[in-house]
Amino acid sequence: MLLSLPDVLLDSEVASIQALLKKAQWVDGRTTAGIQAATVKNNQQLAEQDQLLAQIRRIVLQALHRDPLFFSAVLPDKILPPFVNRYSGETNHYGLHVDNAMRSMPDGSARVRADVSATLFLNDPDEYDGGELVVQDVFGEQRVKLKAGSIVIYPSSSVHSVTPVTRGERLASFMFIQSMVRDVSHRRMLFDMDMALVKLRQQYGETSEVVQLTGIYHNLLRQWAL
Repeated sequence: MLLSLPDVLLDSEVASIQALLKKAQWVDGRTTAGIQAATVKNNQQLAEQDQLLAQIRRIVLQALHRDPLFFSAVLPDKILPPFVNRYSGETNHYGLHVDNAMRSMPDGSARVRADVSATLFLNDPDEYDGGELVVQDVFGEQRVKLKAGSIVIYPSSSVHSVTPVTRGERLASFMFIQSMVRDVSHRRMLFDMDMALVKLRQQYGETSEVVQLTGIYHNLLRQWAL
């Protein structure tokens, strides 16, 4: 499932992150790439030790935890602390690749299985040319370029790329999530059921049928959650 969610970040949060990034010192983005991805990755990112990254991570994670649509679509168990990257100048693209299945937490305390990947856009699309996220999967090829504060989520198993940025700079936070529900088709069914239940509640209230369907949703989640 590929899903775009608008306004995950408040305008004030976007402004705070953009102000922090004006002081950023960028390093080679290949530091977090796997063996195959490193051969096609040509961008920059904030170093793990950079204190700016810690501040941005707090803002991003706070926003994700309060967003009900993100929770419903991803059903997150663990979120690898988000990274921040930049595409501009000579470091302006990322070729076709697949994200590594397993990622280590920054402190080495645990590993996170990458079920879902996400890109949170940190500046508006009219500030740069190119820089589309291109995702290939069973749903076909999708090209994504969203306004600042919006996020796109997609299966980590998808082949994807970022097209060259030919003007300006593209700023984004990217992250990997281990879901409570490992199977992508099960996650999609649960999300569709949850969205249908929201609409039924709005239209009819907490009827006995809605209560029964809610129970089925949670029982499926119990069965499918790892």
